[in-house]
Amino acid sequence: MLGKRLRSLFNPEIYQGWGKKQGYFEGWYFKILNSKETSAFAIIPGVAMDAGGNRHSFIQVLDGKKRTAQYHKFTFESFNPDPARFIVSIDNNHFSEDSISLDLPGLKGKLYFSDIIPWPKTWFSPGIMGPYSFVPFMECYHGIVSMNHTINGQVEHDGIQIDFNGGRGYTEKDWGSSFPEAYIWMQSNHFSEEKISVKLSVARIPWLRGSFTGFIAGVWLRDKLIQFTTYNSSELKKVSAGSRSVDIELENKSYRLVISADRASATSLASPIGGFMDGRIEESMSSVVDLTLIDRRTGIPVFSGKGRNTAVEVAGKVEKILI
Repeated sequence: MLGKRLRSLFNPEIYQGWGKKQGYFEGWYFKILNSKETSAFAIIPGVAMDAGGNRHSFIQVLDGKKRTAQYHKFTFESFNPDPARFIVSIDNNHFSEDSISLDLPGLKGKLYFSDIIPWPKTWFSPGIMGPYSFVPFMECYHGIVSMNHTINGQVEHDGIQIDFNGGRGYTEKDWGSSFPEAYIWMQSNHFSEEKISVKLSVARIPWLRGSFTGFIAGVWLRDKLIQFTTYNSSELKKVSAGSRSVDIELENKSYRLVISADRASATSLASPIGGFMDGRIEESMSSVVDLTLIDRRTGIPVFSGKGRNTAVEVAGKVEKILI
């Protein structure tokens, strides 16, 4: 068991819940769009364990175009993770870094991912959580499997065959006991240029007897990942969330990131509270984000553009994170 835990610590994409029996959740988020951008789904496999030890596995499916969601519940025994690499099976459904195979009511098929862009790892920063990866009492941990990748394959949805060849995807994950009490999250990899992807989250993080506002963001720009995180001397300059838009500004030593996203119509999803999926959050997959990345030395934007098919969540007591 100790070997499994150590291996998972330095490989956040694989299953982290070895030995967990209560008050714990873990889930992976696969965002997939076809090349025509007419079909958009978030496929979320995972496990949930409440404080009493009741456990199950699940696959949640969000149809971003129809704005509907389904929660497929399975026995916990149906969940089968590989201890050495990211391969997870739930019944006849299979998930990995480079493919997913679906056998659900109304959704079947297999997709393959290539040109995967992972978040870089080091011994002292094994993922997007950085040194916080080693803190044992965090409420929620986060991981990036791929900032951007190409999709090939087909799925059948409600009897209609959908071609995903040439589509774009993104994969991340979360694990812990509950989502933060207040957070803003967004992601897009559909800009005018192909090699652009952004992921950003700001959240209120419990810490010892208090809490703090933490943030993690990355812009993958033409084969370079630019990071804005709580632990790399970046600063959160602005957070604003109204009924129609979200505005955030971040700075690191070299760049200023200015983001504004509209809050498009959202769909209700199940979310973890104390390990079980009893909460509700609202997610849109059809928002548009305005992104400007400015070189602080020259004051000149190195990129400015709009991201389509942006996933946006604004959840909880967001007044606690507004600046």
